[in-house]
Amino acid sequence: MKNSRLSKSGKQEYFLHESSYVDEGCDIGAGTQIWHFSHILKGSKIGKNCKIGQNVVIGPNVTIGNGCKIQNNISIYEGVTLEDEVFCGPSMVFTNVFNPRSAIPRISELRPTLVKKGATIGANATIICGNTIGQYAFIGAGAVITKDVPDYALIIGNPGRIEGWMCECGVKLSFDKQVVSRCKTCTLVYEKINEVTVRNKM
Repeated sequence: MKNSRLSKSGKQEYFLHESSYVDEGCDIGAGTQIWHFSHILKGSKIGKNCKIGQNVVIGPNVTIGNGCKIQNNISIYEGVTLEDEVFCGPSMVFTNVFNPRSAIPRISELRPTLVKKGATIGANATIICGNTIGQYAFIGAGAVITKDVPDYALIIGNPGRIEGWMCECGVKLSFDKQVVSRCKTCTLVYEKINEVTVRNKM
Protein backbone atom coordinates (compact mmCIF):
# COMPACT_ATOMS: atom_id res chain seq x y z
CA MET A 1 0.00 0.00 0.00
CA LYS A 2 1.40 3.41 -0.98
CA ASN A 3 2.74 5.49 1.93
CA SER A 4 2.87 2.50 4.27
CA ARG A 5 5.26 2.92 7.17
CA LEU A 6 7.55 -0.10 7.36
CA SER A 7 9.40 -1.74 10.23
CA LYS A 8 13.11 -2.55 10.00
CA SER A 9 12.19 -6.03 8.83
CA GLY A 10 10.27 -4.50 5.90
CA LYS A 11 6.88 -5.57 7.24
CA GLN A 12 4.06 -3.05 6.78
CA GLU A 13 3.15 -1.45 10.07
CA TYR A 14 0.59 1.24 9.28
CA PHE A 15 -0.69 3.40 6.42
CA LEU A 16 -0.27 7.18 6.45
CA HIS A 17 -1.76 9.26 3.64
CA GLU A 18 0.76 11.66 2.09
CA SER A 19 -1.28 14.68 3.23
CA SER A 20 -1.17 13.65 6.92
CA TYR A 21 1.44 13.97 9.66
CA VAL A 22 2.58 11.86 12.60
CA ASP A 23 4.82 13.67 15.09
CA GLU A 24 7.90 12.06 16.58
CA GLY A 25 7.32 10.05 19.73
CA CYS A 26 4.01 8.51 18.61
CA ASP A 27 3.28 4.78 18.66
CA ILE A 28 1.01 3.57 15.83
CA GLY A 29 -0.12 -0.07 15.75
CA ALA A 30 0.17 -2.42 12.78
CA GLY A 31 -2.67 -2.30 10.29
CA THR A 32 -3.88 1.16 11.30
CA GLN A 33 -4.86 3.53 8.48
CA ILE A 34 -4.58 7.32 8.75
CA TRP A 35 -6.30 9.13 5.91
CA HIS A 36 -6.33 12.64 4.37
CA PHE A 37 -5.32 15.85 6.21
CA SER A 38 -4.97 14.30 9.66
CA HIS A 39 -2.39 15.01 12.37
CA ILE A 40 -1.24 12.75 15.20
CA LEU A 41 0.50 14.87 17.84
CA LYS A 42 3.48 13.90 19.97
CA GLY A 43 3.20 11.25 22.65
CA SER A 44 0.00 9.72 21.31
CA LYS A 45 -0.48 5.96 21.18
CA ILE A 46 -2.85 4.33 18.68
CA GLY A 47 -3.52 0.59 18.68
CA LYS A 48 -3.67 -1.95 15.89
CA ASN A 49 -6.16 -2.01 13.00
CA CYS A 50 -7.69 1.41 13.63
CA LYS A 51 -9.27 3.48 10.86
CA ILE A 52 -8.73 7.23 11.18
CA GLY A 53 -10.67 9.33 8.68
CA GLN A 54 -10.17 12.68 7.02
CA ASN A 55 -9.35 15.86 8.98
CA VAL A 56 -8.75 14.16 12.34
CA VAL A 57 -6.49 15.56 15.07
CA ILE A 58 -5.31 13.26 17.85
CA GLY A 59 -3.26 14.32 20.86
CA PRO A 60 -0.93 15.16 22.28
CA ASN A 61 -0.57 12.23 24.70
CA VAL A 62 -3.83 10.52 23.75
CA THR A 63 -4.30 6.75 24.05
CA ILE A 64 -6.52 4.88 21.58
CA GLY A 65 -7.06 1.13 21.73
CA ASN A 66 -7.19 -1.51 19.02
CA GLY A 67 -9.83 -1.64 16.30
CA CYS A 68 -11.23 1.86 16.79
CA LYS A 69 -12.98 3.74 13.97
CA ILE A 70 -12.67 7.52 14.04
CA GLN A 71 -14.69 9.17 11.30
CA ASN A 72 -14.08 12.51 9.57
CA ASN A 73 -13.69 15.90 11.28
CA ILE A 74 -12.93 14.80 14.85
CA SER A 75 -10.43 16.16 17.39
CA ILE A 76 -9.40 13.86 20.22
CA TYR A 77 -7.69 16.09 22.75
CA GLU A 78 -5.25 15.38 25.57
CA GLY A 79 -7.13 13.83 28.46
CA VAL A 80 -9.33 11.59 26.27
CA THR A 81 -8.80 7.82 26.28
CA LEU A 82 -10.54 5.36 23.95
CA GLU A 83 -10.50 1.67 24.80
CA ASP A 84 -10.70 -1.05 22.12
CA GLU A 85 -13.30 -1.04 19.32
CA VAL A 86 -14.76 2.41 19.99
CA PHE A 87 -16.68 4.04 17.11
CA CYS A 88 -16.65 7.84 16.82
CA GLY A 89 -19.18 9.15 14.28
CA PRO A 90 -18.54 12.06 11.90
CA SER A 91 -17.98 15.48 13.49
CA MET A 92 -18.63 14.35 17.06
CA VAL A 93 -16.89 16.52 19.67
CA PHE A 94 -14.73 15.86 22.71
CA THR A 95 -13.80 18.63 25.16
CA ASN A 96 -11.08 18.61 27.82
CA VAL A 97 -11.57 21.88 29.74
CA PHE A 98 -14.86 22.41 31.57
CA ASN A 99 -14.87 26.22 31.76
CA PRO A 100 -12.55 27.57 29.04
CA ARG A 101 -11.61 31.22 28.63
CA SER A 102 -9.35 32.41 25.85
CA ALA A 103 -7.47 34.78 28.18
CA ILE A 104 -7.00 32.29 31.05
CA PRO A 105 -4.69 29.27 30.54
CA ARG A 106 -6.28 26.13 31.99
CA ILE A 107 -4.12 23.37 30.48
CA SER A 108 -3.40 22.20 34.05
CA GLU A 109 -7.13 21.77 34.71
CA LEU A 110 -7.90 19.10 32.10
CA ARG A 111 -10.72 16.74 33.05
CA PRO A 112 -10.15 13.19 31.77
CA THR A 113 -12.72 11.44 29.58
CA LEU A 114 -12.80 7.65 29.23
CA VAL A 115 -14.72 5.82 26.49
CA LYS A 116 -14.86 2.12 27.31
CA LYS A 117 -14.65 -0.89 25.02
CA GLY A 118 -17.14 -1.20 22.18
CA ALA A 119 -18.95 2.11 22.77
CA THR A 120 -20.49 4.02 19.85
CA ILE A 121 -20.68 7.81 19.69
CA GLY A 122 -23.04 9.09 16.98
CA ALA A 123 -22.48 11.88 14.50
CA ASN A 124 -22.39 15.42 15.95
CA ALA A 125 -22.67 14.22 19.56
CA THR A 126 -20.78 16.25 22.19
CA ILE A 127 -18.97 14.69 25.14
CA ILE A 128 -18.41 17.12 28.01
CA CYS A 129 -15.07 16.37 29.65
CA GLY A 130 -14.71 14.55 32.96
CA ASN A 131 -17.19 11.78 32.15
CA THR A 132 -16.97 8.05 31.45
CA ILE A 133 -18.92 6.32 28.69
CA GLY A 134 -19.57 2.70 29.63
CA GLN A 135 -18.73 -0.32 27.53
CA TYR A 136 -21.00 -0.91 24.53
CA ALA A 137 -22.99 2.23 25.32
CA PHE A 138 -24.61 3.89 22.31
CA ILE A 139 -24.66 7.69 22.13
CA GLY A 140 -27.27 8.86 19.61
CA ALA A 141 -26.53 11.44 16.93
CA GLY A 142 -26.46 14.97 18.33
CA ALA A 143 -26.71 13.92 21.98
CA VAL A 144 -24.86 15.96 24.63
CA ILE A 145 -23.20 13.94 27.40
CA THR A 146 -23.03 15.81 30.72
CA LYS A 147 -22.58 12.86 33.11
CA ASP A 148 -21.32 9.29 33.24
CA VAL A 149 -23.04 6.82 30.89
CA PRO A 150 -23.75 3.25 32.10
CA ASP A 151 -22.66 0.15 30.20
CA TYR A 152 -25.02 -0.77 27.31
CA ALA A 153 -27.10 2.43 27.70
CA LEU A 154 -28.75 4.10 24.71
CA ILE A 155 -28.48 7.87 25.17
CA ILE A 156 -30.37 10.57 23.24
CA GLY A 157 -31.09 14.28 23.65
CA ASN A 158 -29.64 17.38 25.24
CA PRO A 159 -28.80 16.82 27.99
CA GLY A 160 -28.37 13.13 27.26
CA ARG A 161 -30.79 10.72 28.92
CA ILE A 162 -31.22 6.96 28.93
CA GLU A 163 -33.72 5.94 26.26
CA GLY A 164 -33.09 2.19 26.39
CA TRP A 165 -30.38 -0.45 26.24
CA MET A 166 -28.22 -1.83 23.44
CA CYS A 167 -26.77 -5.24 22.70
CA GLU A 168 -23.06 -5.59 22.00
CA CYS A 169 -24.00 -6.13 18.34
CA GLY A 170 -25.69 -2.70 18.17
CA VAL A 171 -29.36 -3.76 18.27
CA LYS A 172 -31.77 -2.20 20.78
CA LEU A 173 -32.90 -4.57 23.53
CA SER A 174 -36.51 -5.00 24.64
CA PHE A 175 -37.17 -5.84 28.28
CA ASP A 176 -40.99 -5.39 28.19
CA LYS A 177 -41.24 -5.00 31.99
CA GLN A 178 -39.13 -8.12 32.48
CA VAL A 179 -35.61 -8.25 33.88
CA VAL A 180 -34.15 -10.48 31.15
CA SER A 181 -33.84 -9.75 27.42
CA ARG A 182 -32.43 -11.88 24.60
CA CYS A 183 -31.11 -10.02 21.56
CA LYS A 184 -33.20 -10.91 18.52
CA THR A 185 -30.16 -10.73 16.25
CA CYS A 186 -27.23 -12.37 18.03
CA THR A 187 -29.12 -14.11 20.93
CA LEU A 188 -26.93 -12.70 23.71
CA VAL A 189 -28.89 -12.53 26.99
CA TYR A 190 -28.97 -9.48 29.28
CA GLU A 191 -30.26 -8.87 32.78
CA LYS A 192 -31.62 -5.53 34.01
CA ILE A 193 -30.54 -4.99 37.61
CA ASN A 194 -32.07 -1.54 38.10
CA GLU A 195 -32.83 1.65 36.18
CA VAL A 196 -29.16 2.33 35.44
CA THR A 197 -27.59 -1.12 35.36
CA VAL A 198 -27.78 -3.79 32.67
CA ARG A 199 -25.32 -6.64 32.39
CA ASN A 200 -24.52 -9.39 29.92
CA LYS A 201 -25.46 -12.76 31.45
CA MET A 202 -23.01 -14.65 29.22
